[in-house]
Amino acid sequence: MCAYVLIAEDDVKQAELVRRYLEHEGHTVSTVPDGRAALDEIRRRTPDLLILDVMMPKVDGLDVCRIVRAESGLPVLMLTARSTEDDLLLGLDLGADDYMTKPYSPRELMARVRALLRRSRVAAAAPEPVLRVGGLTVDPVRHEVAVDGERIECTPGEFQILELMAAQPGRVFTREQILLHLHGFDRYITSRAVDVHVMNLRKKIEPTPRRPVRLVTVHGVGYKLNDEVTAGPGRRSATDAE
Repeated sequence: MCAYVLIAEDDVKQAELVRRYLEHEGHTVSTVPDGRAALDEIRRRTPDLLILDVMMPKVDGLDVCRIVRAESGLPVLMLTARSTEDDLLLGLDLGADDYMTKPYSPRELMARVRALLRRSRVAAAAPEPVLRVGGLTVDPVRHEVAVDGERIECTPGEFQILELMAAQPGRVFTREQILLHLHGFDRYITSRAVDVHVMNLRKKIEPTPRRPVRLVTVHGVGYKLNDEVTAGPGRRSATDAE
């Protein structure tokens, strides 16, 4: 499962360490020292995976992630020395597919790389049926979501949650089950990450985000996608919900 991996890391020793591990597994690797160079390289030759440090000169990793996510579905694994929960949630909210805090185990990093590459290739190679729940449509092949025919933009994490739930409408998923689906076991990421994704999704798919009828809370258990909602109520913008 060889791939082209781009490492955006201003710490030369860290970049070299990760490069050696990746090349040992047969991957082709490029390294860049700042966010601007990362964006230039991505637009020149789209990698299969971006390993992205948060704190970089010229354009930081968070801005790079925001720009990349607006332009493509490129898998992004973020690395950072910041370990607070808010920093982790911000990275995920911007669309990072995975997030590791320094110092990290290179062997664990390689396991995360393999998992991300495997997921992205399975998604590309195995077309899946369009999922429909009431007025909500989730298209795994095109990676598109629509509500009552109106397309909405989702981050990769938001899309994965909708895809998981739309495949089994009415089933209640605990936060831990959703978190495992998104990130596997990661001691740095808490169930609050799920709540952030759900809050942002409600702003996009609910008629009234503060009174959700599609993505509903089952108190004391978790969340479910309501299979009894009929198409047609429309949705309000996030500003309308304020």
